[in-house]
Amino acid sequence: MDDEDEFFDTNSLASYVSSVSRKRANDNGYLSLSRNTIYHSAVDLEMENLNPPAVKEHKHKTWRCFTKSDLVVDFVLAYEDDGNTHRKEVRQTFEKHLEEVGLILERETNQKINFVKIHAPKEVLCQYAEILKLRLPIKDDCVQKESSNIINSMVNKALNYCNVKLDENKFPPQKYVLTSVFSREKDYLFDMDSENFFTPSVRISVVSYILHREKFGEEEHNKGIKKLITDKVYKAAYPLHDGDLRTEQSQRCLLYNEWASVSKWMKYQPIDNIKEYFGVKFALYFCWLGFYTHMLIPAAVIGLLCILYGVITLPNDTLSQDVCNSTTIMCPLCDRNCDYWRLSETCTYSKILYVIDNPSTLFFAVFMSFWAALYLELWKRYSAELTHRWGLTGFDVQCEPPRPEYLTKLAKAKKHKVNYVTQENEPVVPFWRIKLPTLILSFTVALFWVLIAVGVVFGIVIYRLTLLASDELYADNTSYYTYVMPFTAGILNLICIMILNYIYNYLAEILTEMELQRTQTEYDESLALKIYMFQFVNYYSSIFYIAFLKGKFIGYPAKYNRLFGYRQEECSPGGCLFELTIQLSIIMIGKQALNSIIEMILPLIMKMYNSFKISTGIEKPESEDDIICCNQWTEDYTLSDIEPQGLFNEYLEMVLQYGFVTIFVTAFPLAPLFALINNIFEMRLDAQKLIKYYRRPVPHRVKDIGIWLPVMDVLGRISVVSNAFIIAFSSHFIPQLVYYLRKGGNKDMTGYLDFSLSRFDVMHFKNGTAPEKPTFNVSNCYYSEYRHSSEYDYHRPLEYWHIMAARLAFVVVYQNLVGFVISAVQWIIPDVPKKLSIQIKREAYRTNETIIKYETERAKTKLKSASSINSPSFLHAGANGDVHAEGPSNNYKQEIAILLNHAEGKSVPKVVGSIMTRVISNELASTYSWKGQKNKKPFQGKELAKAVIVSVLNKFPSEPR
Repeated sequence: MDDEDEFFDTNSLASYVSSVSRKRANDNGYLSLSRNTIYHSAVDLEMENLNPPAVKEHKHKTWRCFTKSDLVVDFVLAYEDDGNTHRKEVRQTFEKHLEEVGLILERETNQKINFVKIHAPKEVLCQYAEILKLRLPIKDDCVQKESSNIINSMVNKALNYCNVKLDENKFPPQKYVLTSVFSREKDYLFDMDSENFFTPSVRISVVSYILHREKFGEEEHNKGIKKLITDKVYKAAYPLHDGDLRTEQSQRCLLYNEWASVSKWMKYQPIDNIKEYFGVKFALYFCWLGFYTHMLIPAAVIGLLCILYGVITLPNDTLSQDVCNSTTIMCPLCDRNCDYWRLSETCTYSKILYVIDNPSTLFFAVFMSFWAALYLELWKRYSAELTHRWGLTGFDVQCEPPRPEYLTKLAKAKKHKVNYVTQENEPVVPFWRIKLPTLILSFTVALFWVLIAVGVVFGIVIYRLTLLASDELYADNTSYYTYVMPFTAGILNLICIMILNYIYNYLAEILTEMELQRTQTEYDESLALKIYMFQFVNYYSSIFYIAFLKGKFIGYPAKYNRLFGYRQEECSPGGCLFELTIQLSIIMIGKQALNSIIEMILPLIMKMYNSFKISTGIEKPESEDDIICCNQWTEDYTLSDIEPQGLFNEYLEMVLQYGFVTIFVTAFPLAPLFALINNIFEMRLDAQKLIKYYRRPVPHRVKDIGIWLPVMDVLGRISVVSNAFIIAFSSHFIPQLVYYLRKGGNKDMTGYLDFSLSRFDVMHFKNGTAPEKPTFNVSNCYYSEYRHSSEYDYHRPLEYWHIMAARLAFVVVYQNLVGFVISAVQWIIPDVPKKLSIQIKREAYRTNETIIKYETERAKTKLKSASSINSPSFLHAGANGDVHAEGPSNNYKQEIAILLNHAEGKSVPKVVGSIMTRVISNELASTYSWKGQKNKKPFQGKELAKAVIVSVLNKFPSEPR
């Protein structure tokens, strides 16, 4: 009995499906609650129907169909017949191979640009859906009931009142159905007769896979549509939109009007429709962007309340009042050219500084650290629901097919390895000879460019020092020093950032190609990591300098620390925190504004400019502009093509913004608010750009947002340390706390200003450093430091060491306390909800039961068919090793005999595997008696396996046993 069970197909498949299904599930109750939370930006995830809404095809026959039939066009190849014989032969060879694979082609050559329309028939879709291991819906009679509670009902009423839900008439709620990896041998599990069983996204994915791997020449590297486009054999290859922006029946028109419109900024996003039209990769980006944007709402509100608190309590701030009423004369800000200045001149700056740096700042810093941890944990839960809903739970990068460029470069590789997921034999990159050297080269070059970025910051510092030493730009001009110099330095830094970005991005792509990454996902993540390492230093280095280095080691008037002979720059009269706020606002807001201009306005300007050139006769239109847009493929040809890393820049922009929101939020509490406003428009404008200006992308499967999730996790850790040091060393919080405790807890902070300043005797200026033309006749001036007066040789007082100890203690306590809170949040909130885990187990059981049900019915049918055969048939192992049938042969036995008799050129393991699969799937081991040629005794189970293997080995006497 055990031997028979060992070959029983139901058990083996059920075990496999069970192990896979444990990794994917859905939960009604949780999703019902999830969609009503503030961070959910998606359509209601009602569990009612997973099958995507049927896309209404255009009535006109030639718009998206073949000219001579009703076959829908899945993909289009465009080329220009320039008379080149070689290119024509390559095209003919490539298209011949496509037809041999089973694709149906129709050619259109009535315009300057010729088109090859491609349709994938059902047989091809079935074959490649199995190769790609696509998860498709299976038959399931189980009806799930959505749980409801009082909280859900109340939240739903509130959302309906706010009118943020989608119109269910336009976007009908879709339910979740059970899916499984497609198998032609288990076709009874799938509703293949359904009209939308193979959705447009599946059809596009299959055709794209074939196009990127089909050969067009004898050489191994001569394959793939990408190389053909590079060699200008074809001009473009793209799937079709399902209509233009005015076709009311199309999903494109619906998404453009109801999703991409800025006027719909309050509405949820139709995530299921986005996923079906653009694929999981794009849908997951917009889901993440919507989730992140909604999570910014509480952060923006708290940040705004902190600013309002500062404004309201400003009249009660003793420090700013003392500054405004002070008659203190401050020491010059530079050598010779700068004059003494009154502290009261910084009255406005001190008030602005209090609005930013007030008692609520500490609370806001702690809140943002907690917010960052909560945001990541909640996203992991929400992402688990989405990937499960879309049938990607448990999807492994090893399931993804290798990149064509990877296979081409390793065509002659000697080392191969079996993929543990797909069980396919794939070439492997030699680690010591190729992989390690390229990784070392990549990181070396990346480190070199990081040093260049640091050098740019150093150059900006030198630029500021030269301005300080200038004889003509200013003298005794505090406003220039406070406003003009920080702004000009910030703009110069932004320009340098943009130039370095352009050069490094090009270089990073070359380095990543050299690494020979196996899949497109691995390639994208490696490229993203390299570029982000550089971008992090490029964008944040100047801010780190202002926050932690500037003005911290300048010395004192009698003994300034100098750099290349220049006196180190001090913080502006408003303080380093005020200057940090200015720098953050310039880089963050300026970068977002510049990206918006580049992404949206520039394409429009270029289009208007091209139209102007053509209308005025300055430049004749190119040949491709002469094509008549009489159908969908000609219209889509005029659109731009999406690059392979099409979403990289969008992710990079948002993650850089996330760094500004978390790492330096203490110095810029309004950062979450500006990020929220930007993202509201960014989400809709990105959607509009994608729908209006670009061709339809090829859908790609991804299980999450990739490398960006761990990057944001690291940023969250860095933000804890960064905010702790900003509060401790750049704000007045710790000195004021020490002064408060020194006075025995007296709330009256009168005298703190004098406590924070030190007196300097002007007679102790070194030669050539005192003001040449002073307007004040003073014997003493003051500077912001904790030092004794000249009587004690300007040594550090005891208060300085108290403040330093308090600052260091604050950093340690803050880091540990906030770190503990973050760890607690991560431990309390699991990545996968409990209800979702239960649903995973339930689905595994349902899948197993469905398989057992259909296998049992098949077994019964076979038994009835077998009992009607009067003369039993047996397979015998002949003297020459062949297996043949005795009497009226069964179809399955004939197939096994054919496998053995036509096994020349195949390896033993493959033949044995094919035979045993056939034996198992048809239950011959438990149903029939077999006898061999030598012993003439019936045998079953393991004896049967041994006999088959012996027959196979006899078939291959030259191979080792």
